[in-house]
Amino acid sequence: MSWATRILKVGRIVQASPAAPARTVPSPTGTRASLQIRHVDAGSCNGCELELSGAFSSVYDAEQFGARLVASPRHADALVVTGVVTHNMRGPLIDTLAATPEPKLVIAMGDCACDGGMFRNGYGVAGAVGDFVPVDVELRGCPPTPDQIVETLRKVTGR
Repeated sequence: MSWATRILKVGRIVQASPAAPARTVPSPTGTRASLQIRHVDAGSCNGCELELSGAFSSVYDAEQFGARLVASPRHADALVVTGVVTHNMRGPLIDTLAATPEPKLVIAMGDCACDGGMFRNGYGVAGAVGDFVPVDVELRGCPPTPDQIVETLRKVTGR
């Protein structure tokens, strides 16, 4: 039996997703529709970025729960900020938040974004994300796993 015949015979095998969690913050769009997310790397080690890309891969598929990455802050409902805020990224972070239309959310992802983590006292570090922009949701971990990222996004979308 060829592999193609085997695939057609077995069909698609997927796990059912768990029940929708309770919301932790009000929906920025006011609906249970999708959440458009702009990612901002404010000065991370790229560990969080790897896990974020994993959360949106075909294995974890965060898009099935209404979260979608967009390329422009003008199209976004939320910002996911990773890493400590460096002196060079303080202005661009504030500008990106200003370019995001109201209502909006800011999600600080990773220990560095939440409180500075291990890089808090570095010479190029200005501070944590909350020191410069208001943070609505904190996602802790160094780095957080794709499961944690998807669970947090589900709590935001309510799906």
